[in-house]
Amino acid sequence: MPLEPYRRGETFWVRGRIEYDGRPITSYYRRSTGTSTEAGARVWIAEETDRQRRRHLVGDEAEALTFAGAVLLYPAKPAEAKYLVPILEALGDRPVASITPREVRELAAALYPTAATDTWRRQVLTPVSAVINNAHDSGSCPPIRIRGFSAQERIDQDRRRGAESRRERQPADREWLAAFTAEAGPYLSTLAEFMFETAARIGQAVALRPNDLDLPRGRVWLPASKGHPAQWVAISPAMVARLANLPARAPFDRKRGVTLPPNVFGYASRTGPLKAWRSACARAGIPYIAPHAAGRHGFYTEMRVRQGLDPVTAAKAGRWSNPALPDAIYAHSEADEREIRSRAGTNPVQPAHEFRRKARK
Repeated sequence: MPLEPYRRGETFWVRGRIEYDGRPITSYYRRSTGTSTEAGARVWIAEETDRQRRRHLVGDEAEALTFAGAVLLYPAKPAEAKYLVPILEALGDRPVASITPREVRELAAALYPTAATDTWRRQVLTPVSAVINNAHDSGSCPPIRIRGFSAQERIDQDRRRGAESRRERQPADREWLAAFTAEAGPYLSTLAEFMFETAARIGQAVALRPNDLDLPRGRVWLPASKGHPAQWVAISPAMVARLANLPARAPFDRKRGVTLPPNVFGYASRTGPLKAWRSACARAGIPYIAPHAAGRHGFYTEMRVRQGLDPVTAAKAGRWSNPALPDAIYAHSEADEREIRSRAGTNPVQPAHEFRRKARK
């Protein structure tokens, strides 16, 4: 029979066998789960069942691969490599097949006790999943699926650390943009306007080269980003004029100590404009709005909320493949809540109603 929990003293145990396609694939279990609740025991059963089924499908040879060995198979980017260092110290010698999803979630909380659950996911759950599943693709170990953190878990962690995560981004509007560009230099102000008009990410914008501009046809070849292919993007006549009067500039890469080839906005990387961006906000006396919120969030809020463009057209213009996504994330309401409540409230002056008693028969 499949595994089932039962209480034995203060803890829950399990008994039974793990099955696959209706056939047992393990010997008989009669062991403690180490938890005092039935819910915890059922989580243990689910994770043990998943591990044994993966072992059954891939084979016992996968037991020999350690997490450190899986990391060597993974083509980690610099940011991922940084996140993997503390994970390696905790899991490096462990056989990959013995690592459970619950253990990875607990490791995230242990490594970053004061961080938000989004940080746990980004810096622990995602790298571990990527490393193990990459090794699985080569047939070296079973795959792994790690459940993320629920909304309640995020709220509980925010309460423990005394900080709020997932604060709503503030999108830029035309008034903010006008104040910003008045205090920014020609390259930075044009960059901000370009991102607001095209919904380009800052990494895409700073990567533009002079050959990417087709100003006679009023378009720009925008690099690929976040799974979207490189493509031509139309720009307004005003933006054509701004770019035509902006000479290409060769940025200096301080990290490598070299001068890079000229590009449109003259920045070496996506972090290049950030210091000047913050300074321009301070000089203008306006709230600091990060480039992503000013550009991509600002574009979609402008199109959907302020101008009332339909979601399909607005999403296509901003290069979102699914219109439901930007509506949920990038459209920010600007309605006055008090006005909404006044509309929903009961009018104290009610029209007179004539109530008549039914005649008695």
